[in-house]
Amino acid sequence: MVRQKELDLAKLIVMLDLFRDQLFEQLLKKEGMQAMEILRKIQNDDL
Repeated sequence: MVRQKELDLAKLIVMLDLFRDQLFEQLLKKEGMQAMEILRKIQNDDL
């Protein structure tokens, strides 16, 4: 049986994923197709 702590953690992960999607949509609206390049650069530079 899944304990409450694990359920809360799973819910938080889902919330963060949805928030990430919202932020990415905002970036896409502002930067268009450059959004993916911007994300890759930041991820690769370890900023």
